[in-house]
Amino acid sequence: MKKHIVWLMSAAIVHAQAPIDTEMYSKICAEALDHSHAASVFDTLTVKIGPRLTASPAQKRASDYARAVLTSFGLSNSRMEPFQFGRGWTLEKLTVEMISPRYLPLIGYADAWSPSTNGELVASPVFLGGKTPELVETMRAQLKGAIVMTDPVMTNFVRKDRPQPSDPDYAPMSAAYATSVGQRPGGRGATPTQTIAQIARESGAGVILKPSRGEHGTVFVTGRDLGAGAVPTITLSAEHYNMIAGMLQQSVTVRLRVNVQTKFYDADNGNAYNVIAELPGSDPSVADEVVMIGGHIDSWHTGVGATDNADGSTTVIEAMRILKAVGAKPRRTIRVALWAGEEQGLLGSKAWVKQHLLGDANTQAREKMDVYFNIDNGTGPIYGWYLQNNEAVRPLFDAWLAPMKSFDARRNIIEPVGSTDHLSFIEAGVPGFNPIQDYGNYDIRTHHTNMDTVDRVDVKEIRQAAAAMAWFAYNSAMADQKIPRNAK
Repeated sequence: MKKHIVWLMSAAIVHAQAPIDTEMYSKICAEALDHSHAASVFDTLTVKIGPRLTASPAQKRASDYARAVLTSFGLSNSRMEPFQFGRGWTLEKLTVEMISPRYLPLIGYADAWSPSTNGELVASPVFLGGKTPELVETMRAQLKGAIVMTDPVMTNFVRKDRPQPSDPDYAPMSAAYATSVGQRPGGRGATPTQTIAQIARESGAGVILKPSRGEHGTVFVTGRDLGAGAVPTITLSAEHYNMIAGMLQQSVTVRLRVNVQTKFYDADNGNAYNVIAELPGSDPSVADEVVMIGGHIDSWHTGVGATDNADGSTTVIEAMRILKAVGAKPRRTIRVALWAGEEQGLLGSKAWVKQHLLGDANTQAREKMDVYFNIDNGTGPIYGWYLQNNEAVRPLFDAWLAPMKSFDARRNIIEPVGSTDHLSFIEAGVPGFNPIQDYGNYDIRTHHTNMDTVDRVDVKEIRQAAAAMAWFAYNSAMADQKIPRNAK
């Protein structure tokens, strides 16, 4: 512990506007390091429950578990809050094999919410890659019931992780390409490949095969519920997709065997659930003001959702345990949320914000909401925070981060980051922030892939992240003033 509090010898780093509770900092670090429950929580979410697709039975089990464990830690008002989502889904069986001119099991995964195939399909695939939509229009009869490969050979692989913003030589905004803040083209019409896939669906294809943009067997798999008009869809590893396409282009006769069997769930009126719990405020003058921390508990259905976002969920659960265990008496209420539906468009946090913060009826609640700290997009220690172009918070955040620089923290940066649940709060006018973490092998290997497994997470690093989250929540809850809101 001594190395984590050596900084206390120098009062110069303590900002005049942000007095530091050195005793509480020491307690938080000691509790995080010496009495951590992170391994137990993380293992339950990943090993015992596994992937947690929104509204699936596994995601419901994960939310039930989170509520129960938060209650067991002594937190108040631990509850499940429903929001309208839609059908749940599970993959019950998948066969995808090449059976001629030789046998080869193929690496692939059914997209989420894919319907089942009509039993087992055995046929030569129809390769549409490189054809024009106009030509494909003339092939509709040939596509009905067929195994259809809609995309060209994959060459545009994901081969680069986003840069590390806490590095000394980081170029400002260069990490934004991987987030919703980045320069993404908007307002485009459908691409030729998308048009071809739509024609295949309208033609009643038996199953659609498409390539992943990952390499070395890494398969990026997502999906959405397309309802009654959906066609079974499988994402193959790019290498296997390209191999089959190459054989067909050289007039080699290829036969595949494909069987997709899935199950939909809609018995709960289309509800999914967020999990909420609280550490009540102790100062009557500000106890009804709220500091909130959170992360999403849902994941995609391949891998086990370890880096996206079981580690983040574990972090905020553990942060709340730490604060309760050390006897913290925050002036403001500290609330935790485990969101569902993040992967489908921040749906859980958006629904919660709409119900509790937006509109004239929620004006007072919105004004009482102090700040929201989210954790997603990366893994490992919290190195600092994206400040979302809010210069007014820099003195506070820099002062709070300073003691943690002996505990793997580095620096805060002014730029914004997107693509996760803090955006829902920012849209409501509440300051929202997400931390800088480690991005090595995140974008190229684990994010939304079959390789998002426990091997990619060092649970010991969650101890630091939980301490950082608890420390920032505590300081926010104890400050004389609420977190400054961005002038915008």
